[in-house]
Amino acid sequence: MRQQVELRKSITWIQGSALTIGAVLGAGILVLPAITATMAGPASLISWILMGLLSLPMVIVIALMSSRFPDSGGIATYVRQGFGNKASHITGVLMLTAMPFGMPVTALIGAHYLGSVLGWSSAGIHIAAAGLLMIAIILNYRGIELSGHTQVFVVSSILFILTIAICSAIPNIHFSAFTPLLPHGWFPVGQAMSLLFFAFIGWEMIGNLAEEFKNPLKDIPLSLGVSVLLVNVLYLAVAFVTVGTNVYQSQAPLTSMITLVAYRWGNIAGILVAFLGFIVCYCPVHTFIAGFSRLVYAQARDGIFPKQFGRLHTRFQTPYIALLVFAPIYLITLLLSYNLSLNLKSLINIPCANFLAVYTLGMIASARVLPSKLGKVLAWISALMSGIIFLFSGWFTLFPIVVSLLVICQQRRSKNKQTATMNN
Repeated sequence: MRQQVELRKSITWIQGSALTIGAVLGAGILVLPAITATMAGPASLISWILMGLLSLPMVIVIALMSSRFPDSGGIATYVRQGFGNKASHITGVLMLTAMPFGMPVTALIGAHYLGSVLGWSSAGIHIAAAGLLMIAIILNYRGIELSGHTQVFVVSSILFILTIAICSAIPNIHFSAFTPLLPHGWFPVGQAMSLLFFAFIGWEMIGNLAEEFKNPLKDIPLSLGVSVLLVNVLYLAVAFVTVGTNVYQSQAPLTSMITLVAYRWGNIAGILVAFLGFIVCYCPVHTFIAGFSRLVYAQARDGIFPKQFGRLHTRFQTPYIALLVFAPIYLITLLLSYNLSLNLKSLINIPCANFLAVYTLGMIASARVLPSKLGKVLAWISALMSGIIFLFSGWFTLFPIVVSLLVICQQRRSKNKQTATMNN
C-alpha cells in the first residue's frame, strides 16, 4: 500500500519568527512611511501607533486559533469552525483573489528600488520583479525547511537595512517637522490606517504554515510574540525619522529610504540600500507564496478546489501544483501593469480591502469559537477595528463584496444542480 505524502513538520520557533517577520516587514516599510506622511502629515505617526495597537489583540487571537487548530487553511479554517464550510470557501477565495495583486506589487516595489539606482527602464523593472517572484516559487517548491533557512538570512538583512537607515537619519531630525500635527485634519489619519493595513498583513500566514511546525502549541505563540515586538518597534522608528527629517516632502516615496541613509553615508550607502531593498521585498513574497500554496492545498483537501491542487510532491512534500499555477498568474499581472502603467497605490489598496474583510470574518469566527472570555473580547476588538478600517477603503470595498457575491451565487448554482440530480 502506497504511503500517503504529508506536509513535513520541520519549522522551529526561530524559523517561524523569520517567516512571520518576513511576511509582515517588507515592502510596506520601504514606501508607506513617506506615503502616509504625505497624506496625514506628522499625524501619520498616530496611524502607525493605532495600527500597532490593533495588531496586538489580532496577533494574540491568531496565536490562540493557530495553536488550537493547526491547519493549513489558516483564517479560512477559523471561519469554518465558526460559520461552516460555505463561509470558509468565501474566505479562502477572498484571500486568493488578493494574491494576483499583492505579490506582484511587492515585487515591483523592490524592483523600483533597484531600478532607481541602476537606471532601469519600466521593462527592466518588471522583468526584475518577475525574476523575484519566480525565485520565491522555486525555493518554496523545494520545501519549507529550505524556505525557513532562507528567511532567517533575508530577515537579518532587513534588520540591518532598517538599523542603518534609522541611525543615519537621527542627526537630521528637526522637531519643527512635527508641527502642525494635523495639517489636513483627522480624516486622513483614518485613510492612512486603511493603507497601512498593507504593512500589517502577514500575521495570518503563520496559520497557513501551522501544520508544519514541530511543536505548534509552543512555537506558534513564541514566533508571533517575537515578531510583533520587533515589527512594531521598527515600523514606528522608521515612520518617526521619515517625518522628523521631512524626507517625504522632498523625495519620491519609492526611494525615501535611500535618501535617509544617504544623509550620512553618501550615495554609496544609498546604492547598497537599493540592492538590499530588493532583497527586503523578496521576504514577504516568499512567505506569502508559501502560505497561499498551503491555503490552496487545504481548500483542495477539503473538497472545495479541484483535488489536483491537494497533491504534494513525493520528495519535497510541498503543494507543487498550486505553486506552479501561481507563476502564470503573477506574470499576467506584471504584463498588465507594464502595458497599462498601473498605479502601485491602487494595486496596494485591492489586497488591503480583501484582507480587511478576511480579518473581520476571521476575528468574528474566532470570537464564536474561543472558549476563554479574554480570547473572545480580543477577537471582538479586532473584528470591530478591522471593520471600521475597512470602511475607509473607499471604492475598493466593492472588490471583496463583489467577489463574495460571486462565490455565493456559485454556491447556490452548485446546490441547485445537486438538488436537481437527486430529484432525477
